[in-house]
Amino acid sequence: MEYTDFTFESLGDGIEICISDEHRFGTDAFLLADFAQARHKDVCADFCTGSGIIALLLHKNYKPKLTYALEIQEKAHEQLKVSLKKSEIDDIVPVLGDLKDWRADKPIDLITCNPPYKINNTGEKNDSEAVSIARHEMLCTVEDVCKAAKKNLRYGGRLCICNRPERLCDIMTAMRSNGIEPKRLRTVHKNPDCAPWLILVEGRMGGNNFIQIEKPLYVRSADGGLSPEMNRIYHLDGTN
Repeated sequence: MEYTDFTFESLGDGIEICISDEHRFGTDAFLLADFAQARHKDVCADFCTGSGIIALLLHKNYKPKLTYALEIQEKAHEQLKVSLKKSEIDDIVPVLGDLKDWRADKPIDLITCNPPYKINNTGEKNDSEAVSIARHEMLCTVEDVCKAAKKNLRYGGRLCICNRPERLCDIMTAMRSNGIEPKRLRTVHKNPDCAPWLILVEGRMGGNNFIQIEKPLYVRSADGGLSPEMNRIYHLDGTN
């Protein structure tokens, strides 16, 4: 199938990401990629990869050994393939399929996932089925993500998820029931006066019962501009 709404945005370092009306990306992708802190030796997987933004950010900023990018929607999968060809990247493997069925060739060191935030049949759905699938748990739940992570993570491997604060209990319950112990939690706030709008959670396969609550992350400073940390995450402060 030929798509006519593909456009490109630069991520820097010669990396161009293909986006469409249905499959774009937001701040949460940058926050999760930064929170996950992939290592050079890691074999990674990004579940619900969409346009592939998190896989591309991991490649750009951390250079892991290999990243599998899983997506169930064919258009988003095609977008990532276009991005990889245009950007000449060969250490990201696009995978079209259901994460519930996928098994890696060998155990994974790090799995990231920016899953659908809304429980299915709650809230108003978008007119576009593709957008609704990305936002609502129509094809994939937090429990599905954790079950798939359990099958693929090595002992000591990490699962990093972002979601809305109201889903925190669901995430931690699903992680622990699948042998993935929550180890880090960070809340993200629009500014110092706001309640969190996003949470970042890391679980470790087979980890001990101990969780570190990290300092809040503020997207904007009190003066309304981007916070120093967001400047760092967006690489607007001159660092790489």
